[in-house]
Amino acid sequence: MINSFCQSLYTVAVQRDFVARHFLFGGDWGPENQIHSHHYKIEVRLEGSELDTHGYLVDIVEIESRMEELVSYYRDKSLNDLPEFYGLNPSIEHLSRIFCDSLFERIQESNILALTIRIWENDIAWASFRREKP
Repeated sequence: MINSFCQSLYTVAVQRDFVARHFLFGGDWGPENQIHSHHYKIEVRLEGSELDTHGYLVDIVEIESRMEELVSYYRDKSLNDLPEFYGLNPSIEHLSRIFCDSLFERIQESNILALTIRIWENDIAWASFRREKP
């Protein structure tokens, strides 16, 4: 039996990867203070409680297309040079929030209740950011 206070949600996830450069500033982080590349892996998770008439939470092909638009923007760039990072360290924490906000604006499906972005900068380190519909 499902408790009445529990909300059941579907989750769909899609991944992409890309290479970008950055350097950190404001502290002594050794090699991270010098420009270097990361092979980022990004995962988008969409959550919602209702499926559409086709039994989908979202059309994965549409989400892949929207992700590719964003990934193409960051691919092979220096994150420090992009306007959204002006005055910010291009950390994976900031990158996950910025990517999440950008993708959230592109999501038109009314049944999506939350969007989570998880970004790995290597095999052991990741950060995520989650945005919920108001």
